[in-house]
Amino acid sequence: MKPKDTQEHFVLSSSPHAHADSSVSRLMLDVIIALLPTTFMGIFFFGMPAVWTILVCVATCVTTEALCRLAMGRNNTIGDFSAVLTGLLLALNLPAGIPLWMAIVGSVFAIGISKQVFGGLGMNPFNPALSARAFMLISFTGPMTTWLKPFWWRTPDAITTATPLATMKTWFAAEATASATPHGLCNSACCGVPSLWNMAIGNIPGCIGEVSAIALALGGAYLLWRKVITWHIPVTFLATVFVYSLFAGGAPAMMQVLTGGVMIGAIFMATDYVTSPITAKGKLIFGFGCGLLCMLIRQFGGYPEGCSFAILIMNAVCPLINRWTQPKPFGAK
Repeated sequence: MKPKDTQEHFVLSSSPHAHADSSVSRLMLDVIIALLPTTFMGIFFFGMPAVWTILVCVATCVTTEALCRLAMGRNNTIGDFSAVLTGLLLALNLPAGIPLWMAIVGSVFAIGISKQVFGGLGMNPFNPALSARAFMLISFTGPMTTWLKPFWWRTPDAITTATPLATMKTWFAAEATASATPHGLCNSACCGVPSLWNMAIGNIPGCIGEVSAIALALGGAYLLWRKVITWHIPVTFLATVFVYSLFAGGAPAMMQVLTGGVMIGAIFMATDYVTSPITAKGKLIFGFGCGLLCMLIRQFGGYPEGCSFAILIMNAVCPLINRWTQPKPFGAK
């Protein structure tokens, strides 16, 4: 036994015993940085309407968060940048030409109803930005499905047009009646669908932040490099959409992946820490469910796009997935 003056002293304390350099504000800033490429591309293609929509959504979300925390008598949390991120994500999921008062209503719903009613960050069961988008899609169907044509600011007047998804929606019905358009003609002008290159860079009608697949992929690569997200949900989500499209007919698989909210949903929405599973196996199940439901809604649902509803449905079953996939302690029966 060691002498009394040389005995080692151990400090007993509660967990956690290991600390990382990351914080909530750092994680939120990383996601905001990852969204900058698609934000810039959205502004480039849709001009000032996109700028105003983004500014209004972010400002309203931050203001609503501050007022909600004040009304509840809790500490102000706008410094963690989660409200900024929610406002930016909501704006990127809206058409550029939507009336600004609708953007304000959606932003208040995202923070006040989808987040703060449940207690704030970390306690909301559904993704706030997607909840607000679904609410707005049901409440303001017309403006939410009216799209500005890219480069409209280079012409005398704004032009509204259909998205590639709306055009491809008819192909499922056409195949069901044995009158489908051959896949080899899908890129032709007669089909009304842009080329794969235009879909990749974002020169297509759609929401502000969902049009440029390349910009979204760059943001996803940054999040993977920063280890903010893992590959499980995005890869499984995109792979499910791709494989389903190969066997379901309708539009070619790459068009299904590059258009609509699949890319932004798989990379930025489905990977939300609060509303996605915590285990690797659970993330694979979650990504598969999101991709499958998205394609089922696209093919059989009333809306041409089903990404938002698919992720929200999987948010609802996330607690069950966590329970099914949680590892057993060593030695447990």
